[in-house]
Amino acid sequence: MFKIADAGTTSRHLDYGRLVEALARGFAQGCVVPVRHHHTIEKEGQPDATLLLMPAWSSGSDEVRYIGVKLVTVFPGNTAKGLAGLTSTYVLYDGDTGQQLAMLDGGVITARRTVATSALAARFLSRENSRKLLVLGSGRVASLIPEAYRAVRPIAEVSVWDINQESAARMVADLSDKGFSASIENDLEAGVRNADIVSAATLATSPLIQGAWLSPGIHVDLIGGFTPKMREADSEAVLRAAVYVDTPEALHEAGDLSQPIASSLISSNHIRGTLAELAKGAIGGRNNPQQITLFKAVGSGLADLVAAKLVFGSL
Repeated sequence: MFKIADAGTTSRHLDYGRLVEALARGFAQGCVVPVRHHHTIEKEGQPDATLLLMPAWSSGSDEVRYIGVKLVTVFPGNTAKGLAGLTSTYVLYDGDTGQQLAMLDGGVITARRTVATSALAARFLSRENSRKLLVLGSGRVASLIPEAYRAVRPIAEVSVWDINQESAARMVADLSDKGFSASIENDLEAGVRNADIVSAATLATSPLIQGAWLSPGIHVDLIGGFTPKMREADSEAVLRAAVYVDTPEALHEAGDLSQPIASSLISSNHIRGTLAELAKGAIGGRNNPQQITLFKAVGSGLADLVAAKLVFGSL
């Protein structure tokens, strides 16, 4: 029977503890993730729209096989109409017969798998006693980071930095209701220096996190930047850290890495490895309490498929 899950239902079935464990298995096992399809839709009298198709499917060795496609429409002109500019739907199919199984809320899948992927990386890269989390940003994804991290580390104190103070205040109030000791951070340098983990989910195009601010033992998590022109940390932060990525595509898709590589400050050999290699145990993560670690994610169709399977199995 074909199943449909709206945003609320999709969210309820993506508990962070279960999702992090499912992602650990998924990254270790792997799947087929083709290059996403990008189509421009011309719109007369308004900005062009975009259609993205992001497929993934189980490898032939999987006992139960699935095919998943995330469909994303981006209509910049919607802002003037008071409508959301981005809409996302995830469609799940039987990998053996091609029959439709479910249609899920793609926005929820993207947001929750994004923060859960970073939490999984933090399980390998952050100190086990990490309690103080600084979040840069207070948007949809940023607001989910503390709960995801609490699934893998004893996070108790959360500071929120954002240029939009009203948005930051709303996030702090929500976190307080969820049992965190939450506060607004106005001094970004002091916040970074005091944190055990810094997680950035912004659309910054110039570095916010400075390498000179990184204290021994800190873990830096960069979620927001997903194009070569976007950056959340400077080159010194990358140089000082043991750097890991979610997928190899991060080396050319993310400005945090592609820019220092292009300027020959680092080479691809500076990257210690991928999340898949960590999950498989092929490489090690943090090797001492003083080490500075950095994780850069650009998103993966594998993580989308893992999350969709988890929701479908619970419907």
